[in-house]
Amino acid sequence: MAKTAVQEFIKGLWAEIPPFRLVLGLCPVLAVTKTVENGIGMGVATTFVLVCSNVLISLLRNAIPKKVRIACFIAVIATFVTVVELLMQAFAYPLFLKLGIFIPLIVVNCIVLGRAEAFAAKNKVIPSFADGLGIGVGFTLSLGALGAIREVLGAGMFYGKPVFGSSFEPFGFMVQAPGAFVCLGLMLCIMNMLGKK
Repeated sequence: MAKTAVQEFIKGLWAEIPPFRLVLGLCPVLAVTKTVENGIGMGVATTFVLVCSNVLISLLRNAIPKKVRIACFIAVIATFVTVVELLMQAFAYPLFLKLGIFIPLIVVNCIVLGRAEAFAAKNKVIPSFADGLGIGVGFTLSLGALGAIREVLGAGMFYGKPVFGSSFEPFGFMVQAPGAFVCLGLMLCIMNMLGKK
C-alpha cells in the first residue's frame, strides 16, 4: 500500500506532469505565469482542490451513481474551489486579485476533473490522496518554473527582486501572451527531449 502511494505521488512529478506530459491545464499555465508568485499561488490553490476532491470522491465512489458522476464530481470540486477562493480573499488578497477569474475556473480545470474521473473514482483513499498531491506538486513546479523564466527574462526580476544590473533591458515579449506560448513550447520541447533519454 505504501509503495503504491509513493509511486502514485512520484508519477505526478515527472511521468504525468500536467502541462508538459499530459498537456492539460494550459489555460492557467499560459495566463497566470507572468511571475513566480502567480504561478506558485495558482499551483498551490489547484493542489488543494486536487487533493481534497480526490479524497472525497474516493470516499464516495461507491455511493455516486454512474449516470450523474460528472455532475457530482463538479459539485465536489466547486465546493473546494469556493473554500480556496474564500481563504485567498482572507489571507492572500493581493494574490487573489492578481489571479482573478482563474481561481473560480479551477472548477472546470481538466486536470482536476480528469483525476477525479480517471483515478479517484476507481481507487482507495490513500492512493487517491497521493495521486492528487503528486499531480498538484508537479503542476505547481511547472507553473513556478514557467513563471520564473518569464519573470526573469521579461522583467529582469525574480519573485519581485531585481536579478540583473540597471543596464539590463527586459525582453518584454516574455511577459505578454505570445511569450507564454513560446516559453511553453520550448519547455515542452526540452521535456520531450529529456523524456526520450
